[in-house]
Amino acid sequence: MSRPLRIEYAEAVYHVTSRGNARRSIFKDDKDREMFLSILEEVNDRYHWLCHAYCLMNNHYHLVIETPDGNLSKGMRQLNGVYTMRFNRRHGSVGHVFQGRYKAIVVQKESHLLEVCRYVVLNPVRARVVEAPEPWRWSSYRATAGKEKAHPCLATDWVLGQFGSKRRRAEKRYRAFVMDGIGGHGIWEDVKGQSILGGGDFVNRLIDYARGYEEVKEIPKVQRYLNRPSLNEIFENTKGEKRKRDRGIAEAVKRWGYSEKEIADYLRLHYSTVSRLIGREADSETSKSKT
Repeated sequence: MSRPLRIEYAEAVYHVTSRGNARRSIFKDDKDREMFLSILEEVNDRYHWLCHAYCLMNNHYHLVIETPDGNLSKGMRQLNGVYTMRFNRRHGSVGHVFQGRYKAIVVQKESHLLEVCRYVVLNPVRARVVEAPEPWRWSSYRATAGKEKAHPCLATDWVLGQFGSKRRRAEKRYRAFVMDGIGGHGIWEDVKGQSILGGGDFVNRLIDYARGYEEVKEIPKVQRYLNRPSLNEIFENTKGEKRKRDRGIAEAVKRWGYSEKEIADYLRLHYSTVSRLIGREADSETSKSKT
């Protein structure tokens, strides 16, 4: 079974989600939620994490975590492992609480982190549990907005710092920023390889942290080719020029990992035609190498 790509480095920031096993609730009551936040506080202290935002729903949670020491995996094993142990002890149950591995998307702090923090606290609104974020007690919104004291697991300084140096004014601007996001479009269509949310330069820098990903078979293809161009980009300037098109077909398969069927569907060619053109390009390259 394929496993998602993990990217870890010092100062990385992540949007992390984890869901209940078989879609079951991971929080049966408010005491469970309080217990989870206390464990998160312990993990923050032990692994030097910063939690910029959180939202606890019934069968999953969202966290925005910064890892100064580049140790997300270690901390997540502690967080989910300890919570599972305490949850089972409290409720007299056994077995898994969470469904498989957590999901983590590394986020470009300068350009995307604020938007991700807003996305997280608006989760109950999108789920139509509440009409506005403030009534939902189990997110970081109320504390960051100045409506209540922050839980010790939460760091609000960076988020509020994006709205000004004076706290009250920053809290007011933060509230307006979050409210402006209600009903807005999703942010995940810009995620690269299911693992990275940021600009092109940010993605390019992170490829070094995923060195060898093209040879690791258990990583899904969409993650092995993190920053590959779309087929539209590859064939953008080939209209009416068969040689350029044929070279584009070979490049799309060999360099960028597209399947022959994907290319055939895009170019509206028969599968066998694409296969034949790839073979022709390979023969051409072989002839050139011998001369």
